[in-house]
Amino acid sequence: MADLSVKVCGVDFKNPIIPASGVFGYGREYEELFPLDKLGGIATKGTTLHLRTGNLAPRIAETPSGMLNSVGLQNPGIDHFINTELPYLLTKDLVVLANIAGSTPDECAEVAAKLEDTDVHMIELNISCPNVKQGGAAFGTSCEMAAEVTRKVRAATKKPLVVKLSPNVTSIADIAKSVEAAGADAVSLINTLLGMRIDINTGRPILRNNVGGMSGPAVFPIAVRMVWQVANAVNIPVIGMGGVSSGRDAIELMMAGASAVQVGAAIFTDPYAPVRIVEEMNDWLDSKGIASVNDIIGTVKPWA
Repeated sequence: MADLSVKVCGVDFKNPIIPASGVFGYGREYEELFPLDKLGGIATKGTTLHLRTGNLAPRIAETPSGMLNSVGLQNPGIDHFINTELPYLLTKDLVVLANIAGSTPDECAEVAAKLEDTDVHMIELNISCPNVKQGGAAFGTSCEMAAEVTRKVRAATKKPLVVKLSPNVTSIADIAKSVEAAGADAVSLINTLLGMRIDINTGRPILRNNVGGMSGPAVFPIAVRMVWQVANAVNIPVIGMGGVSSGRDAIELMMAGASAVQVGAAIFTDPYAPVRIVEEMNDWLDSKGIASVNDIIGTVKPWA
């Protein structure tokens, strides 16, 4: 069998597959289906300083080859995570990426600071959240705001810091370079693309929030393009995601430059998707006689 182990920011993963934030909760429900130690890691549900009840329903809508969501970061708050969910996850043989968010750079930093004295392995900072001090614009939509929140969180923690990038920008490579310069140890991308559906019988948007984040197979080619662009723009590791539903998809993202891969919407249609993807990656590598998954990272050969 091929060696599927990878290293990101000095942290060892037994394989490169990580359920993405927001689709896997804190792992408890899925452990009824398979042992969590079959995964390389888990990106936890986005966690904020205080409890959030999320947006009003309806907050999920289907799209062709995908879905929209506007859940609104419903979560029990960072203290509950540290006291209740994290101890459970740390008993499992996998890397824990604590996904965090906030409404201001200082709030994001405060959440990160609370994790500093825990044994969580990595912090994943979601910069797709609206910055209330900047009129609601998402942190990740400008180089300046992305750098500001990254600097604040970097100053609050020595944990490996992964910054999760929004694709709803003109140049995601420029955003990636700005967070790298501000102290990010790695970047993860892509977060969801902004979308909308309308009920033509009522004339109202299907989502109560009017718009939501689109994920699923339809966004995969965009994810490949953006991962490739970012991997060629920065000198820090890239964790790829966006529409991954098979081992071949994960391999494609790694060829584009990703060191690890997160799986999101596919889990809603196939709860076993992360484990299946690991097995499919291994089968493909074996079929090609490739000894280590590291040997395919960034190997795409663009046409001149």
